Amino acid sequence: MRGATHAKWAACAASVALVATACGGGGSGSDSSAVLSASWGDPQNPLEPANTNEVQGGKVLDMIFRGLKRYDPETGEAQNMLADSIDTSDSQTFTIKVKDGWTFSDGEKVTAKSFVDAWNYGASLKNNQKNAYFFGYIQGYDQVHPEDGSAQTADTLSGLTVVDDMTFTVKLTQKFSTFPDTLGYVAFAPLPQSFFDDHSAWLSKPIGNGPYTIQSYSKGSQMQLTKWDGYPGDDKAQNGGVTLKVYTDNNTAYTDLLAGNLDLVDDIPASQLKNVQNDLGDRYLNTPAGIIQTLAFPFYDKDWDTAGAQKVRTGMSMAINRQQITDTIFQKTRTPASDWTSPVLGKDGGFQDGLCGDACTYNPSEAKKLIEEGGGLPNGQIKISYNADTGSHKQWVDAVCNSINNALGNNKACVGNPIGTFADFRNQIGDQKMTGPFRAGWQMDYPLIQNFLQPLYYTNASSNDGKWSNQQFDKLVDQANAETDTSKAVQTFQQAEEVVRDNMAAIPLWYQNGSAGFSERLSNVKLNPFSVPVYNEIKVG
Repeated sequence: MRGATHAKWAACAASVALVATACGGGGSGSDSSAVLSASWGDPQNPLEPANTNEVQGGKVLDMIFRGLKRYDPETGEAQNMLADSIDTSDSQTFTIKVKDGWTFSDGEKVTAKSFVDAWNYGASLKNNQKNAYFFGYIQGYDQVHPEDGSAQTADTLSGLTVVDDMTFTVKLTQKFSTFPDTLGYVAFAPLPQSFFDDHSAWLSKPIGNGPYTIQSYSKGSQMQLTKWDGYPGDDKAQNGGVTLKVYTDNNTAYTDLLAGNLDLVDDIPASQLKNVQNDLGDRYLNTPAGIIQTLAFPFYDKDWDTAGAQKVRTGMSMAINRQQITDTIFQKTRTPASDWTSPVLGKDGGFQDGLCGDACTYNPSEAKKLIEEGGGLPNGQIKISYNADTGSHKQWVDAVCNSINNALGNNKACVGNPIGTFADFRNQIGDQKMTGPFRAGWQMDYPLIQNFLQPLYYTNASSNDGKWSNQQFDKLVDQANAETDTSKAVQTFQQAEEVVRDNMAAIPLWYQNGSAGFSERLSNVKLNPFSVPVYNEIKVG
């Protein structure tokens, strides 16, 4: 699947990823034309592959697009999809051959140009794509997306060259041995010519090359996706389509599931975890996933970017009773975090159990001491911001605040700050309007330690929402990416993670399992290592 010189991080990491499959329900027969319904939330942005870096939009793009690579739904391993081959002799220049026979759902052939045009669009500063950063290692990125405020001087990446109809080359600015394994991320998806010819029309009804097509979307209500009968891939939809229903309260979604008004919920409310096993039996999934929840900080606010603030952040971390919260609120569907990655990576993939040390160990007296030494909480109180529409966030935010308040002996030291919808929450983060800590869950894009560190903590990275910046961290990440020896690369990334720890760039809370419940109509339901339902494999009957 990969050239001989490519590192095998993904394979090492994926070998320990666990996915549970449920085969109950649905009876012995199934109807490949039947449509299932599933809970969902409105995406933050229009469904452009390079402009979607959140879960709800990602679910849809994973159904309507296929890229050069695809992450195995059971192991997470990066496997060739539209890539016929990806070859390199130096881990810096790659020759990519695209498989013949693939088309978009409108009949247009998928070619090398489909990828090159899409990547150039995603990288261009004028298009303002949230995932532009993923193209940052391609030669010419500094001209198409200057980071210093200067004017854009090129519209295309000089490192991309179409060789022939089905072949293109990618030249990077430095060695990046695992670059091929990142190409299953949706930002690297191909785009049809209609995307460029009539952009507004495409946005109103996106056209892709995956097993489903979008039939309709009513914001705040639902999106209807239908199986594409002409899909050329081996992972064809086993059902007739998926209706994604928008819920602003996952308790309502769970109630609808029990009432027979909904087929699939992939976010079991914390308040129902005590009952879910009795309610659903083997129609309940609780599986390890590459997800970590943290508290991020607005380092663009001077109150949080001082030496004293570092002590405050560390004190806050020590004031949180993670074990109690994961046991009582999440019924052990979360595990207290002791590093900034995920156990699904395994030791060989870079997971460092216990890396956080005392800073992630509940110690209320030491927590109070550190916070006082750091100058106390900014303005005497912290407000933890979170989106109130999904994820049972109110319960755990209140519990975290109670834990901090108890440690400080002040029941007003920490309060929750609910923001109505996920989209509004993300927009406020993007506009740098946070004044205190905020919820920052991370669902891996691909199973590499690099993905848990670089997108979140590298200077100006795409998901570095708090704008933390550290030259030593950046230098170590660059060194790790250039390393062709797998074990040395992982070790260097681990050194970079130690910089995150020493600065408490974010507070790790807990590793999150994927959870889901489904109706008796469904069978063959499973969550992939990213905690997303494998919609195309679900059977309805």
